[in-house]
Amino acid sequence: MFLPLGGSNEIGMNLNLYGFGPADDRQWIIVDVGVTFGDLTTPGIEVIAPDPEFLVGENLLGIVLTHAHEDHIGALGWLWDKIKAPVFATPFTAFLIREKLREAGVDDADITEVPLNGNVKLGPFDIDYITITHSIPEPNGLAIKTPLGTILHTGDWKIDEEPITGQPTDIAELKRLGDQGVLAMVCDSTNVFVEGRAGSEAGVREELEKLIRTFKKRVAVACFASNVARMDSVMRAAMACKRQVCLVGRSMHRMLAASRHVGLLQGIPDPISEGEAANFKPHQVLYLCTGSQGEPRAALSRIADGNHPQVKLKEGDVCVFSSRVIPGNEIAIRSLQNRLSDLGVEIHTERDHPGIHVSGHPCREELKDMYQWVRPAISVPTHGERRHLLKHAALAAELGVPRQVTPRNGDMVRLAPGLPEIIDEVPSGRLFVDGGMLVPEASEALRERRHAAHNGMIFVAFALNSKNQLASIVDVRGLGLAFENEDTISDQLESLCATVEKALKAMPNEARDDDETVETVVARVVKKAAQAIWDRRPIVETIILRT
Repeated sequence: MFLPLGGSNEIGMNLNLYGFGPADDRQWIIVDVGVTFGDLTTPGIEVIAPDPEFLVGENLLGIVLTHAHEDHIGALGWLWDKIKAPVFATPFTAFLIREKLREAGVDDADITEVPLNGNVKLGPFDIDYITITHSIPEPNGLAIKTPLGTILHTGDWKIDEEPITGQPTDIAELKRLGDQGVLAMVCDSTNVFVEGRAGSEAGVREELEKLIRTFKKRVAVACFASNVARMDSVMRAAMACKRQVCLVGRSMHRMLAASRHVGLLQGIPDPISEGEAANFKPHQVLYLCTGSQGEPRAALSRIADGNHPQVKLKEGDVCVFSSRVIPGNEIAIRSLQNRLSDLGVEIHTERDHPGIHVSGHPCREELKDMYQWVRPAISVPTHGERRHLLKHAALAAELGVPRQVTPRNGDMVRLAPGLPEIIDEVPSGRLFVDGGMLVPEASEALRERRHAAHNGMIFVAFALNSKNQLASIVDVRGLGLAFENEDTISDQLESLCATVEKALKAMPNEARDDDETVETVVARVVKKAAQAIWDRRPIVETIILRT
């Protein structure tokens, strides 16, 4: 069985289950436990995790991680109490998840470091790690062998014949799997609409060096901290241009530590601190920053807002975005770039300088290569929105794959000799990290927050004496309500005060005994009046004092 609980019909938040055995005695493994991130539709929510409710009471043998990107490991700490099981990962990924679990207060995790090209046996699952290339160290495909056949779970991948970190994709092993017979391939769909090939990181280093050499003042480069190959490229380009590198952002330092732990970034001197960077001339420094997607708390946003304690960019300085725009982040990135421009900072992106970024995911020619090597009987596109999955399935059909299936999150797919089919639909959904707690996607708090964001809030306060008579004036305050000037809003709120007072006096005395009844009446009349004034129905909070 293949059962995605995250990562199908969306890019990010990957959580995939593989099951074997009859329904009443089925054994499961998890492949990846990732997060996605909030947007304008989720006010106050930065991190979103998949809901693993289905696994309650199931026989979970282990958690197998393909690589260390947040959309593949970021939910592990948040969901640990719900999915606690032995964890298997290669050394770089294991280093980072130990840090992540420690931050989450987890000290009892059973973590096994798997060597590159290693093997894990979990019940009926015999899992071989296969070296691939991506934009982070130690990315792995998984050959999951079962009594019913072999499934290749590609994870995130591309084909880079000159990778900056790690070894090239193990094409010989992929071809060997294909010769032995692959039942199904569960494959990355991110770039299925992009013709050609993603390109090599080696070319990015050359282009960055050429570009950085043309600048005479401070240079900041923004990229994903998890893209260690890009960190390597930027740092070596800085060395070639006789600039000292200063890492800005906690994630950069974390990735540097993990990379050093597994022997990467050899020959690159330790970065200077933010305090030390201030002692160098502008043309001698390069800041390598987090925040390429406009994240509000990331280093680059703080620099753009002028509130970073030590790093400042000024007129004539340069910011290079060595990254792509992830769909959904366009507004945040544009805002960030505009704020930097207001400081007089020159902005350079891959649109201006093709070659300073390449994707970590396979384009169509690379997908064709993979299908020619592996020759699966069934194609299962994943890691994509609905349009990606359907386009990928169509490509697989063009390439001669006999059968395709495009599950949504929660669809349980039977993968066995013969026709694949969706045999069940299980609970799936999202859990929001809100105030350090996991709450359901449909939580009352978020519903109210969205309502308040669109309609505003009105607070009504008054006192009732022991005879249920008004013992004070009615005080009405508004939040998030439009007004032309102070006099206008005062008149509008005074009108609401009179409306509430009239409604209270019209209530039977015994009805005013019950606070809930009073609150309902007040909310109804205030919302009706607000609709007439502002064409809005705000949230109404009523505060009743009993004297």
